[in-house]
Amino acid sequence: MRKFIKFLLLLAVVAALVPIAKWSYQKLLDRFFPLKYEGYIEKYSEEYKLDKYLVMAVIRAESSFDHAAHSGVARGLMQITDDTARWIAEKLELEYHADMVEDPETNIKMGCYYLSYLRQLYKNTETALAAYNAGMGNVSSWLGDKRYSADGVTLYEIPYGETKRYVQRVKKLLIVYQKLY
Repeated sequence: MRKFIKFLLLLAVVAALVPIAKWSYQKLLDRFFPLKYEGYIEKYSEEYKLDKYLVMAVIRAESSFDHAAHSGVARGLMQITDDTARWIAEKLELEYHADMVEDPETNIKMGCYYLSYLRQLYKNTETALAAYNAGMGNVSSWLGDKRYSADGVTLYEIPYGETKRYVQRVKKLLIVYQKLY
């Protein structure tokens, strides 16, 4: 009888802790791997033929889902510079204004367009990510340099440490978002 009472008591404690554990797990997910703007991410990743988890990973790496993020000259969820935003706006036939990159929907649309453009241009997701971070001019130069690319298509070495870490980070975040969501 005593063992049965201990068992019931243990069962009651576990039952009480399960909701707390679930709540804590969700809080951890929300803190370290947030997922906001899912509707916009799905809409524009589909429109521009991107993996939505890749877009989530880029947003997480760039801004941690903070639509008002600023880092140097880049702004918004996907950290787009004004020059790049002007170029994208022209391609998408949008009227450019400086604050448009801080609007979550516009930023995700522009970022997805740009990332898709880079993937088509470079035929390789990792190279596209390097260009997203370091710029097309740098990446095109690296692809033409035998120290960094043997075939002119794939970067075997990324000479900028920041860009190398960025590509690795996005790839890791991509795996995390694929597994979590």
